[in-house]
Amino acid sequence: MNTNRKLLTALAVGAAIGGILGVLYAPDKGVETRKKISDRTKKITDAAKEKLEQLRHHGNGAKDRKSEFA
Repeated sequence: MNTNRKLLTALAVGAAIGGILGVLYAPDKGVETRKKISDRTKKITDAAKEKLEQLRHHGNGAKDRKSEFA
């Protein structure tokens, strides 16, 4: 589980950095660039929260199944 968490964290951080750098190098006005960064950050955050919730749900299900066999 710890390895999965590290992998997801690294993936999210890498995606965020890549998205921000891509937006910063795009030829847009400052206001538009900041809005794009904000929008992409929100999307990444929402996706990470959803994935974390799925992992928690999966972990709870595994814990429940384990207690059934114990």
